[in-house]
Amino acid sequence: MLQFEELKLELEGLKPEIDDLADALGLKSIMSEIEQLEHRAAEPGFWDDMEKSQKILQRTSNLKTKVEEFEKLKNSYDDTLTLIELGNEEEDLSLLEEAQNELEAIKKKLEKQRLKTLLTGEYDKNNAILTFHAGSGGTEAQDWAQMLYRMYTRWAVAHDFKVKEVDYLDGDEAGLKSAVLLIEGENAYGYLKSEAGVHRLVRVSPFDSAGRRHTSFSSLEVMPEIDDDIKIDIAPEDIKMDVYRASGAGGQKVNKTSSAVRLTHIPTGIVVASQVERSQFQNRDVAMKMLMSKLMEIKEREHLEKIEDIKGVQKEITWGSQIRSYVFMPYTLVKDHRTGFETGNINAVMDGELDGFINAYLKAASQGELQNN
Repeated sequence: MLQFEELKLELEGLKPEIDDLADALGLKSIMSEIEQLEHRAAEPGFWDDMEKSQKILQRTSNLKTKVEEFEKLKNSYDDTLTLIELGNEEEDLSLLEEAQNELEAIKKKLEKQRLKTLLTGEYDKNNAILTFHAGSGGTEAQDWAQMLYRMYTRWAVAHDFKVKEVDYLDGDEAGLKSAVLLIEGENAYGYLKSEAGVHRLVRVSPFDSAGRRHTSFSSLEVMPEIDDDIKIDIAPEDIKMDVYRASGAGGQKVNKTSSAVRLTHIPTGIVVASQVERSQFQNRDVAMKMLMSKLMEIKEREHLEKIEDIKGVQKEITWGSQIRSYVFMPYTLVKDHRTGFETGNINAVMDGELDGFINAYLKAASQGELQNN
């Protein structure tokens, strides 16, 4: 039957892409590494260093997941091909819709795994540290910063990443002035690095009794969390430490003791803070890890001396420097100015549906097609 023949041709057209994906993923080297890691896990004394052994097991699990995902894709291809051939032989149109749905699912799986092959940066596999800053504009900008905070939290949860609040400074009346999130999971930084920059909001402000339209800006800084085995020498005299009382979003998690820690790296002017842990010592450890991540970023970018120099397209948190615009009025549109990708479903975006923007950025970056603002 013509309908099934057309589906079969479309499906078979994906076969070379699936074969190429196996090479792009490096499945042969992955299988070899899994074998080596499992051999190490079976050695005597493997559990003597608990932290090291956990990292090895986590790495093994991540590699096995990659192999399993590819195997599932291949199996889906084979099963769908069989379904199409069966429907064609039996001339059973009741199987057509199922076959079409399976074909679309294979396309999505193929695209998702292909995108992972674009994550080739040295730190792409690492956890991500997200730092939110409200721009000028008081309550309106602070509310927008909190909306972004919620948006990225929802995206992370939907993708099975672990979200940990590291620091949070409430806004004057609503929203937040600044906040830091740690997004934990494989490739968190690889995906979220595309989101660094200034985000612009256009809407009728809920804080304006006259119902006027406002434009607000907030920035997002994205840094990779540096692994513990990467050491950076920091002289004690180069660090200034301040302690203060912790306070969470909306006044939650208020701590009556001064357990929150703020570290200032004097030579670069970098400031980091942590209030997520219960003790001052634990918060200092978290803040030090953040500081090392930022210093490593500087080291990777030709030893630049000021943290402002590594923020790239972020520039000032104001007009003309935005990477993306979110328009609620007079129409609804979210548009990325670097890739041209856009969608009118702004509510879905604010609920964390960011994959279209992230995927467009990764593709454009790999092909050298990113546009300047």
